[in-house]
Amino acid sequence: MRKTKILSLGIILALLGVLLAASSCYPVATSTATDGSSSSSSSWTTLIPFLIFIVILFGLMYFFTIRPQRKKQQETVKMLQALQRGDKVITNAGIYGQIESVAEDSFLLKTDSGSTMRVAKWAVVGKQPDETPKSS
Repeated sequence: MRKTKILSLGIILALLGVLLAASSCYPVATSTATDGSSSSSSSWTTLIPFLIFIVILFGLMYFFTIRPQRKKQQETVKMLQALQRGDKVITNAGIYGQIESVAEDSFLLKTDSGSTMRVAKWAVVGKQPDETPKSS
């Protein structure tokens, strides 16, 4: 995840550099007409690369930040909806427990010491990995 953010930041900075370099390469249009009219097409030729850069920038932001975040959020919601009594979970505070009951917005967890506590559903970050006996 961190590598993706660094990569997207690098791509954005590279595109910004290309845009700045390209915008300085356009010649300044000078009007040679003696009637005082000026050409407005030169302003569009310098504006088009900037608009293309903005569209590319928003596309990169979507694919590198917004889309993965939404996907992860959907997976978390599915995981929380699938939890049921007997599942072993981990909370965001690092508490390991087994679900004793499920309410609308919370779980009742039983810890290893035998105590129970009620935690909000959003506080559960995942299931505990299944402990399989190691063969020697």
